[in-house]
Amino acid sequence: MSAKKLKVVVTRKLPAPVELRLKELFDARLNDDDHPFTQDELAEAMQTADVLVPTVTDKLDGRIMARAGDQLRLIAQFGAGVDNIDVQSAVQRGITVTNTPGVLTDDTADVAMALILSVPRRLFEGAQIMNSGGFDGWTPTWMMGRRLAGKRLGIIGMGRIGQAVARRAKAFGLQIHYHNRKPVSPRIEELLEATYWDSLDQMLSRMDIVSVNCPHTPATFHLMNARRLELMKPESYIVNTARGEVIDEAALARALKAGKIAGAGLDVFEREPTVNEELFGLPNVVLLPHMGSATIEGRTEMGEKVIINIKTFADGHRPPDRVIPAIL
Repeated sequence: MSAKKLKVVVTRKLPAPVELRLKELFDARLNDDDHPFTQDELAEAMQTADVLVPTVTDKLDGRIMARAGDQLRLIAQFGAGVDNIDVQSAVQRGITVTNTPGVLTDDTADVAMALILSVPRRLFEGAQIMNSGGFDGWTPTWMMGRRLAGKRLGIIGMGRIGQAVARRAKAFGLQIHYHNRKPVSPRIEELLEATYWDSLDQMLSRMDIVSVNCPHTPATFHLMNARRLELMKPESYIVNTARGEVIDEAALARALKAGKIAGAGLDVFEREPTVNEELFGLPNVVLLPHMGSATIEGRTEMGEKVIINIKTFADGHRPPDRVIPAIL
């Protein structure tokens, strides 16, 4: 298969250097106005392209997979998560799926740490007061938050990003605890001075801050439901930079309004771009527009990984970032 003849459809606007390289190497159809593809547009692209480059905003379920043309052989996701893709259906149709892991680890962990800092220390509240001209001068009890040093951080999902969050949090004096499908290696536990909890419920009841860093799968949908949110201490905080579907957003809003949780920092939402309106205006909530990986370097490196995956596949080799479905 000749790389120069591959028809590649890109569903969203990518960094300029990435788009330039795609046009140099392939017969690339770009999305110049960056509009989200409709299901019909996705189907049309999948009926004509050799390679589809989707993002998290493109829902490629079994129904849309059934509309793919026989020539579609590669779905090169621009992003690490693939919960928007029915990988099982793709593989059954002979379509290879790749993603872009690793390059957004530090960027996402930075944002997680920023939320871990900003919510207990009320930084966003302070910024809003200053921007609105509401600062009348310092007093001893003004804008008191919570100290981080010595507090317990419970990380849900100790993969690349979870470990990167742990490294940052450890530097701020937080005690590292985590829940994962299985413990990490003893070497990593020793380096991070991390304590493993087999029971998520037990961990939640002991933590001061909870950081969600696990992928969205059927098993983790609403992992943090109303019952588990009730287990958290009233003075505790939760941050999520993973996937919005992991937290029951409505239950979280109720818990925050009732004072059952002290605060939350969210970079992802259950039904993006829609956000539960009950979260708006709460002084103890920081909302970010899904910007965890939004650095020039990170997004460019993601694009470079997409290109490497396409070129490797076109040359007849196994792409380095091929995604294997959990159940074949």
